[in-house]
Amino acid sequence: MYKYHFRPGYQSEELLIDIFNGAENETFVSDFINAIHEIKPQMIDILDLWMNDEILMTYDSEVGKFTISKDIWGFAFIMADNNQEGLALINSILEKSEEFEKVEVDFENYK
Repeated sequence: MYKYHFRPGYQSEELLIDIFNGAENETFVSDFINAIHEIKPQMIDILDLWMNDEILMTYDSEVGKFTISKDIWGFAFIMADNNQEGLALINSILEKSEEFEKVEVDFENYK
């Protein structure tokens, strides 16, 4: 099971989805895309930031654009700076998924 926080970025008002358990799995991206299949995500760009050991995958969907950032240390973030409403809908879908578990956090910890 994947565990995540739906939280603000550090010193930011923008929310993100922080996958903190399970993102190291080779199947994470496909499991995530399968979990949100109802919004019909389609990859539109992939950027390999080899200097940061990170990959950025940009998707378009029925609820707008979002980006998956995945690194070699097992962290993944789903971000949608200009699409917070779409990100909230993705969170709602994940809350119903049997493969994902939302863990609540105190937003004050990220100020």
